[in-house]
Amino acid sequence: MKISFLIHNAYGIGGTISTTFNLAAALAERHSVEVVSVLRTRERPSLVLDHRVSLRGLVDLREEKEHPLHLRPARVYPESERRYDQYSELTDQRIAAFLDKGDADVVVGTRPGLNVHLALQGPERVVRVGQEHLTLDSHSPELRTVLRGAYRRLDALTTVTSADAASYARKMRLPGVRVEALPNSVPDPELPPADGTSKVVVAAGRLVRVKRYDLLVQAFAHVVAERPDWQLRIYGKGQEHARLREIITELGLVNNVFL
Repeated sequence: MKISFLIHNAYGIGGTISTTFNLAAALAERHSVEVVSVLRTRERPSLVLDHRVSLRGLVDLREEKEHPLHLRPARVYPESERRYDQYSELTDQRIAAFLDKGDADVVVGTRPGLNVHLALQGPERVVRVGQEHLTLDSHSPELRTVLRGAYRRLDALTTVTSADAASYARKMRLPGVRVEALPNSVPDPELPPADGTSKVVVAAGRLVRVKRYDLLVQAFAHVVAERPDWQLRIYGKGQEHARLREIITELGLVNNVFL
């Protein structure tokens, strides 16, 4: 069986890219797998992709950034999706051609806008699976309205958590669409589990509101109350840095929580 993953930009860095690469590598043990990147921004991907998984781009921005069709707004990709300004008539055409002429048995979309393309343009001969890496409630009302209409044409929809799968099934009313929770894929760890003797907790990622590092810091205050010799180290950068510093100071955690 051939499985194709349709992704925004496989040449960048991000959690969706990482988990897609991990899942593709696991499936490559039994199937033919490819990752199709709508946008291409460099020669090689930043993250390591298993050699058994093929990778190709649909629109190479190194050469086609000024393409006449890329200067026109997208018509299929939903305007209420936050990546809308990176899509165009050119991406509309290339995605449609990929879906129509591709030889995959299963196509997996990896973000709402691409799931809409898959739902509306994916041929019936293909099993169409939409992946959601954000919660339903994090989408704007306008986007939820678009998704409610389009997602009914999917064969399956996966969410990262069971709670969100239940939310989609309850709020979106998707008759005939199989909704399942599929946690982010991670490879087996190469290092042994921590034994707790270091007394250090590490978190890493973009310091943006959706990551809820503020909640992590607040929770760690309860740890420090009972274990004052423990530390939390947060690695990353983003617009929440100053706000997190204020929370750390207000909670008296300057000797325990470090950015």
